[in-house]
Parts: sequence; C-alpha cells; structure tokens
Amino acid sequence: MPMENIAEYKEIVDIIKEKGGEAFKYCYQCGKCDVVCPWNLLIKFSMRKIVRQAVFGMSEIEEEEIWRCTTCGKCVINCPRDVQQIVSGTALRRMATEFGIFPGTATPIRSIRSSLQADGNPFYEERSKRADWAKDHSVSDFTEDMEILYFPGCYPSYDPRLKKVAVATAGILNKAGVTFGILGEKESCCGESIRKTGDEELFVQLAKENIKTFIDNGVKRILVSSPHCYHTFKNEYPEFMVHFEIVHITQYLAELVNDGRLELKKKYKKKVTYHDPCYLGRHNNIFDEPRNILRQIPGLKFVEMPYAMEESLCCGGGGGRIWMDTPKGERLSDLRIEQAVNVKAEILATSCPYCIANFEDSRLYCKGGEDIEIKDITEIVWDLLDV
Repeated sequence: MPMENIAEYKEIVDIIKEKGGEAFKYCYQCGKCDVVCPWNLLIKFSMRKIVRQAVFGMSEIEEEEIWRCTTCGKCVINCPRDVQQIVSGTALRRMATEFGIFPGTATPIRSIRSSLQADGNPFYEERSKRADWAKDHSVSDFTEDMEILYFPGCYPSYDPRLKKVAVATAGILNKAGVTFGILGEKESCCGESIRKTGDEELFVQLAKENIKTFIDNGVKRILVSSPHCYHTFKNEYPEFMVHFEIVHITQYLAELVNDGRLELKKKYKKKVTYHDPCYLGRHNNIFDEPRNILRQIPGLKFVEMPYAMEESLCCGGGGGRIWMDTPKGERLSDLRIEQAVNVKAEILATSCPYCIANFEDSRLYCKGGEDIEIKDITEIVWDLLDV
C-alpha cells in the first residue's frame, strides 16, 4: 500500500478519535453486536463491519450504512469490550455532518436542522404555536411555586396524533390536583435526536437555550412524555454542570397512585400488551412502572409480547431515524405490530411519541393492524378518568 494512503487512513483514524470514537479500538470482532442487532431480523446490517472500518480509518461516510443505527442500545449492553457503539457511531456521523454529507435516506436531516435552528422544532412550525395544544385544557404558564414543569416535547406539542398524549397528561394532572405549568414557546427541542445524527453544535445550542430557560423560570422538577427528553435531560444536560430532577410520566403516574392522589377504579375490559421504548427501558431501566400501572387497572388483561423488557424490539425511530424514510419491508415497527397481533392484543400500549408515530404508520398496512389500537399509557389512564 502506498505510504500516502497509509498517512490518509491514519489521519482519518485521528479524526474519528477526536469526534468521540476512541472506543472503536477495543473491538476484537466477536460479532455479538451483529447477532443482537434488530436490523438483522429484516435485512443484512453489520455494526461489526462499521467498527472494523473505523479502526483502520476506512470508514465510508458517503454510504448510508452509518445512518442505519437506531441507537437502540442492544449492542451496547451485550458488548464484552465496551466499544460504546452509539458514541463511536455518532463520531462517524459528526464527520459526515461537518462535510455536509447526507446520503439517501439521511437527506431530510438537512432541512430538519434548519427548522430546529430557526424555530426549535423539527416540523417547520412556528415557535409561537408550540403551546396551541393546551388551549381550553386548563393549562397554565409555569411559575416557580408550582410542583412541576410539564415539558411535552416536540411531537406532543405539534403532531396531531401526539397532541392527544399531551392533552391526556394535562387532564390527569388536573384530576390529581397537581399544580403544574408549561413554558410553551420558551421551550426548544431537547436536542437528543439531532445529537445522535452527529450535529453536536446544534445540540449544544438547543441545550443551552433550554437550560437558560429552566434556570430563569426557577424550574427544579421536570415531567416529560418522551423517553428521549428524559434521557437527554437526565444523562446529557449534566455535561453543562446543571442538574434538574427529571421524571417520566410513567414514573409520575406510579407516584400519584401510590400517594393516593390518583385512583384507578373504572373497569377497562381490554387485552393490552406493552412495548418498552428503547430510551425508557434499555437506556434508563424503567421497566416496572408502566407495567404496574397497567396491572392496577381493573378489568384490564395484560399480556407480554416476545422481545420484552431488556430484549425489547426497537420501533426504528431512534438515532434520528424518525425523520428518515424507511422502505416497506425494512420497518422494525411492522414486526412489532405483527407481534402484538399474534398475542391477540386489542391495544398496543407504549410510552414514547416516536414509537406511537411509527406504530400508527405500520398499523395502516400490516395484516391485522386494523384490529389493534395504539395508545400511550396516559391515554388509557385518561380514558378511565375522563367522565
């Protein structure tokens, strides 16, 4: 091999390390990541190959393969060498982002970045409309004397389907007598997903905007609907030397029930299965609270699907893929709908806006999908309380 080529590869290795891919070097090519990766239930995809190429500076950032990872975390928890595939894989995306390379299905990231920079959301919607979902639902602006800030996130704030989750959450909080408020147009996207696409600069911008807003408004405790908001507020914002108490809605529901502020008395005669979102379960070990809530509902028959809890099947929306096009036949959410249908569930419950968005899409054309409803746990609880 010519010496100039070796020098080029070494330079790329150094760049990958600089972007956060130092742990690639620990890989000894056991292939466990490929065995557990959910993509291999549908297509051929090799995280092992991506890691190997990075070790020798032979990464192909022009190819779509580095954008395939959903950051579900299955390879991370099974890796015997702590290669940190998510952090290391994001390093490759940082390189691509800096060079403006967004091949094929990753092309939408360009415009998503622009929307996030301009209006703090990925939908090209005006910032002034962020709190429109709350109109006529007894939701106040947050003040420092309130118990908790409710941070719905982008999808429950703007997406027509997911607004129902925000409305259900507000209804439950009011029913339980919780003093809460929202920040509305002062909020920005939490930045979790754009960070996983490799845009560190934009993530820092969004994080600093939110942190300043939280501090200026005296926020100490934050309630979130999205596991992605939960993860980044709890585990990534502390990089900026701040610490807020972060609570996911499933945890808070359990708290309200245990404290006697919320009573689940009405019967709910439905067969329900539950899908563990990757960023709630595998990344943050919140498995029991959602199931405990469902099991406490009178009349509800709970059934587990295959690939539950730590082994949960990714919906395909993490790592920024919620914004990318995935062809039919390659959608992990299709598999999940099939599994829910196979256990004869009437309702597929979950607790993540990305999962709901993907499942609602897959339900439309999967066999048996028309016979199953997709619901956030808050929607089920609100069905019991809304008279």
